[in-house]
Amino acid sequence: MAMIHGFLIMMAFAAPGDAFDVAVYGGTSGGVAAAVQAARMGKKVVLIEPGKHLGGLTCGGLGATDIGNKGAIGGISREFYRRLGKRYGKDEAWTFEPHVAEQVMNELVREAGVTVVLDERLDLVGGVKKNAGRIATIVMDSGRAFAARIYIDASYEGDLMAKAGVAYHVGREANAVYDETFNGVQLGSTKHQFKVPVDPYVKPGQPASGLLPGIHAGSPGEHGQGDHRVQAYNFRLCLTDDRANRLPFPKPPGYDPLRYELLRRYIEAGVFDALGSNLPMPNRKTDMNNNGAFSTDDIGMNYGYPDGDYAAREAIFQEHVGYQQGLMWFLANDPRLPERVRNAVNRWGLCQDEFTDHGGWPHQLYVREARRMISDYVMSQHHCQGRRVAENSIGLAAYGMDSHNTQRWVKDGHASNEGDVQVHGFRPYPIDYRSIVPKKEQCENLLVPVCLSASHIAYGSIRMEPVFMVLGQSAATAACQAIDGEAAVQDIAVQDIDLKRLEERLLADNQVLAWHGPARADAIDPATLPGIVADDVRAEREGEWSESAAIGGFIGAGYLHDGNAEKGRKSLRFKLEVKKSGRYEARLAYTANENRATNVPVAVFVDGTEKNATINERRPPAVEKRFVSLGQFDVSAGDVVVVTVSNRGTDGYVVVDAVQLAPLR
Repeated sequence: MAMIHGFLIMMAFAAPGDAFDVAVYGGTSGGVAAAVQAARMGKKVVLIEPGKHLGGLTCGGLGATDIGNKGAIGGISREFYRRLGKRYGKDEAWTFEPHVAEQVMNELVREAGVTVVLDERLDLVGGVKKNAGRIATIVMDSGRAFAARIYIDASYEGDLMAKAGVAYHVGREANAVYDETFNGVQLGSTKHQFKVPVDPYVKPGQPASGLLPGIHAGSPGEHGQGDHRVQAYNFRLCLTDDRANRLPFPKPPGYDPLRYELLRRYIEAGVFDALGSNLPMPNRKTDMNNNGAFSTDDIGMNYGYPDGDYAAREAIFQEHVGYQQGLMWFLANDPRLPERVRNAVNRWGLCQDEFTDHGGWPHQLYVREARRMISDYVMSQHHCQGRRVAENSIGLAAYGMDSHNTQRWVKDGHASNEGDVQVHGFRPYPIDYRSIVPKKEQCENLLVPVCLSASHIAYGSIRMEPVFMVLGQSAATAACQAIDGEAAVQDIAVQDIDLKRLEERLLADNQVLAWHGPARADAIDPATLPGIVADDVRAEREGEWSESAAIGGFIGAGYLHDGNAEKGRKSLRFKLEVKKSGRYEARLAYTANENRATNVPVAVFVDGTEKNATINERRPPAVEKRFVSLGQFDVSAGDVVVVTVSNRGTDGYVVVDAVQLAPLR
C-alpha cells in the first residue's frame, strides 16, 4: 500500500517470473487506459512504469487539456475526465490539478485489478527476448523479467518498440517523403518568433565574440528539408498565487545569467511575453506552458533524447530542469530587469501540495515527440486535413497540427527561431488501426498507441493526452481480441485480427470512431485547382502573420492575416515556377469580411516587369467566388512569377489565402 496526496491506493504486485496475458510498458495516460481496458475484458494485466508515478504528463503538470474538440473523445478517456469532474462538483473537468489526476489514475487501475509495477525500466541492451517474430519476455534493468502473450508499448520514448526490432523515425521527414507541406524545416513561421530584432552575439554587434547560449552557428537547412531535430521539450509548471501554498522559485546549481541574456535583451527591446501561457486551473493554480520567442522551451537541447540511453536522458532531463528553474529565477530576481517584470513573476510560485516528492517541480518532462514507428500505414498531413481518410478507425484526433520550435539560429544578424507550426481549422479525423501495429514481419504481438506510425507533423496533431488514452484503450481491445482468437497453436497476430469485430467492441465501449458533428464549409484542396497554385503555407513571410480558419471556404488548411497591426512591416512573397509556356491569369485568393482592408497592395513580377494592383478585400472575390484577378501574362517555361502582398498603408485586416497562375485557352 502507498499513500499519495492523502489518497489510499492498493494495487496488486507481480511476483518474479509472473506470466500475464497483456503487459503494458509505460504508465502514461495511454498506458493506464490500455491496462484498465484489458483488465476489464478479463485479462491478467501488468502495467510497468519506469518512474514512480502513473499518468505521464496528465499527472505531470498538463492540467489544461489540449484536445481541440471534446466531442471527439469517448471511452475510458471520457470516463477519466468525468471522474475528475466529480472531484470538482461538475459533470466533467478538462482543467484539473496534477495530484487529483493522479488520484483518479490510481483509482482506475486499482478498481480494474491491474498489477502495477513502478520504478522498473527496460534493459536497453538485451531486454527484449523474441521467438519466431514474437516478443517472448522483457527484462528490466534490475534483471526482473515479465512474460506475456501480447505487449503494448505505451511509453513516450518507444523503447520496447525499438528494442523489439521495429522500424521507427526520429526527427522531421522531408516534405517530399509523404507529399506534405508542414514537415521538415519551416523557415516561414512567425508564431513564437522574435517580434523585434535582438542581437545574438555575446558582445552586441561583434560576431567574433561568439554567439549567446542557445543559439547555433550555421544554416538551419532548406525549407521543407528533413533533419534529425526534435521539437522542444519543457516542463508544464503548476503555479499558484496563493501565498499559503506558494513555494519560491529555486535557484538551480550552476545558474548562469548569460543563458538568459538573449531574453534580457528581448525584454529591454520592449517585449515580455514569456509567461503568456499561464492557464487557470482550480484552487488558484495554473498550468504554465511555453509562449513567445524565449520561454520555457529549452530549444535545441533534446536531440539525443529519443535514442539516448538512461544516462543520456537523465542528463537531458537535468539540463531542462536547470534551464527552466534558471529561467524562473532570472525573471523573478535579476535586478537588471524592469521592476514590473519581476513583480509579475513573483506573484507566482510552485505549489506546496503538488509533486511533493519532487520539491514542487514536475516529475514528468514534456516529451512532445520521440521515436515514431514506421508501419505499413503512416498517418500524415493528408489525414489531418481530410484529403485522405483512415479506413479502420480506432479513435479520432481533433487538435491542430502543432510543432514547437526545434532550433535557434542567426538570420540577417539577429536571433531567429525555426520549427514552429500552428495549423488549425480542420474537423476531427479518424486514426487507422494499422498505424498502431508494426509491420507483421517485424513483430506479431506488439501494439504501439503512443509512438504510433505518423509523420512528424501529423504526430503534432495526434499527440494529445486524451487521444493517447483513446488509442491505449483501442490497442488493449485489439490485444484481447488477438488472445481470444481461434488460432490452434498461438494467438492471432495483431495484424490479422477481425477489424469489423474490433469496431463493434470499440463502439460498445463508447469509443468515438467517426465525426458527425457540424463542420465549417469544406476547405478546398489546392491540388484540385487548375494551373499553378501556391497556398499561403508556401509564402516567404516578412513580419508576424497569424494563421486562421475562422471563415470557411478557404484553400488548404486556412489562411494568413496581418492582425491589422504593424502596418508597413509585413509582407508575403510567392514564387511560382512555370512548367509550360502560355498565357496565364495571376490570381489572389482571400476570404472577404467587413473588417478587411479596402486597399491591399499587390505586385506581380514577370520577366523583369512589374504590375501593381490594389485589392478591396471587403468585396467577395469574383473569379470562381474565391479569387480576384491580378492580370494576364504571357510566360515561358522556366520563368518564375513572383507575387507580393503587403500591409503597407492598409485600413483593415490583410488576408491572404493562396496565389494561382491559371492557364488561359
